[in-house]
Amino acid sequence: MKYTQSKDRLLSLIREGGKLDTLSQVKLTALLSFPSMMAQLVHIMMQYIDASMVGSLGAHASASIGLVSTTIWLFGSLCAAVSVGFYVQVAHKIGASDFVGARQVLRQSFLSCILFALMLSGIGVCISSYLPHWLGGGADICHDASLYFMFFSLCLPFSMLNSLCAGMLRCSGNMHIPSILNIGLCLLDVLFNWLLIFPTRTYQWSMANGQWSITIPGADLGVVGAVLGTAIAFGICSMLMCYFTVVRSKELSLRQDSEPPGSFLPQKNTLRESFRIAAPIAVEHVILCGAQIMSTIIVAPLGTVAIAANSFGITVEALCYMPGYGISDAATTLVGQSLGAGRRFLARSFGRITLGMGMTFMTLMGVVMYCCSPALMSVMTPDVDVQRLTVQVLRIEAFAEPMFAASIVCYGIFVGAKDTLIPCTMNLASIWFVRISLALLLVSGMGLRGVWIAMAIELCFRGLIFLLRFRGDSWLKKSH
Repeated sequence: MKYTQSKDRLLSLIREGGKLDTLSQVKLTALLSFPSMMAQLVHIMMQYIDASMVGSLGAHASASIGLVSTTIWLFGSLCAAVSVGFYVQVAHKIGASDFVGARQVLRQSFLSCILFALMLSGIGVCISSYLPHWLGGGADICHDASLYFMFFSLCLPFSMLNSLCAGMLRCSGNMHIPSILNIGLCLLDVLFNWLLIFPTRTYQWSMANGQWSITIPGADLGVVGAVLGTAIAFGICSMLMCYFTVVRSKELSLRQDSEPPGSFLPQKNTLRESFRIAAPIAVEHVILCGAQIMSTIIVAPLGTVAIAANSFGITVEALCYMPGYGISDAATTLVGQSLGAGRRFLARSFGRITLGMGMTFMTLMGVVMYCCSPALMSVMTPDVDVQRLTVQVLRIEAFAEPMFAASIVCYGIFVGAKDTLIPCTMNLASIWFVRISLALLLVSGMGLRGVWIAMAIELCFRGLIFLLRFRGDSWLKKSH
């Protein structure tokens, strides 16, 4: 309760033109960042546990998921991009104290987003049997990879609803409900995976008063069980997220409007503004994920161990950028509401604070990853070759984390300012012309290590160009 009151009081000062000194700004940034960071941390721990569960099935199971992971990221990020176009508008309207207008945008967002997710789901199901072959996967992993991607595609509408409602709540200043529900999502995912991946098993232990045993039911579905567990968890969490958005939210609850000021049918102005914000992000994700898929194609000929190590490396590295994305969420809310209230100086000040916090936290997490990666990998897979190679690439990547943080948080700042076209172009140019080019040059002589060296160099370059753009004023002008 004290957290909510303090956060609401400080957010109201943005909308009402009140004075916010540096200490108050840091406090508000921390209040908004911490719940999101905790949700990110639990989500990453869920990925670790998922990876460990699948990893216990062997390198082939890990490789089958790793093969389609970049395409999964593409489909998921397209859903997220479409939702951004609506919830950034809500942040600006709330900053301007136009709560009725914010609820109008919320109503119109549902039909647009769900229809888009259904279309994407249909595409995913249609290509699922061909995708692993297109990506160069071997016959030993293509079957499981196809099934995994098909079931993932079927749950996309729930993923979209979860992303949209979580974004709406965050942009209204409510960080704790999305964080709590996403923590619940992770716990449910682990529970369902535990029941669906493995066969029924019995655990026995001896105690002073005799021998005890417990039988845990299991469906023995392997890789398919992993994606089904995730799908069920998403279904439950997305319904709860929708309930807290449209029923319980103080700013967004649709029950406040006895006579709705608009229908659920999208209006031209709302769609136009959503398209202006979301289209560059969506195009960026398509081309960016094309680069990720290209990276997968570069790695695939290196063999099952390299594919599995690359997949585990991506999962473990998420531990480092967890704080960056949590603080980036706060930056989008704070900058969006500040600019909605017409307070450009405050928006820049929040940008500096979030940027400093993000780079500090991710630097510390890079040190943790460098030191702890051997222990983490020993838990995630019993394959010694996969462990050794993953640790090597993670220690290369650790040095790029401070500048990776700069690009992540700056991006959140720019999105809050409705400045998406140029940052998206910067991301694309960096990953295609720096990362992919260097990876192609280095992979033949250095294998997977060369691919990750290229990634580290590119992340440092990307962080630098984002910092240079933040120093200027052009991004502040996009909110008008």
